[in-house]
Amino acid sequence: MSLHEYHDRKKLKWQGFYLSEHTNQLTQEKKERSFIWPAKEVMTKNEIDHVLYEARLKGRMIAIQKEEINEEGLYSADIIGKIQGYDELGIYLADQKIDYDEIRHVAFHQQKKWSDLT
Repeated sequence: MSLHEYHDRKKLKWQGFYLSEHTNQLTQEKKERSFIWPAKEVMTKNEIDHVLYEARLKGRMIAIQKEEINEEGLYSADIIGKIQGYDELGIYLADQKIDYDEIRHVAFHQQKKWSDLT
């Protein structure tokens, strides 16, 4: 018979094993999920066509806000990339197809350089 019975602390004993990088990454992901993307102005079909035409012609990156909203009534993050292809129903951007009637707003996207500290 022992004088002191062992008391298992379960999860508490493992909390010290989390790396600070992992904790920072979890905090960053939580912050990104809680960010509310503002609704951008609705563009006309001609404005959308003009931006898409110029992006395709010059190979520029674009950012598209889709018309759909999630279950909380919020817009999702912009889809950013170069146009990979298109057909009569929509365009292919960032390995997904976006129908023309799903586009709420499209604008040219300027990629920030890793060396830019501003």
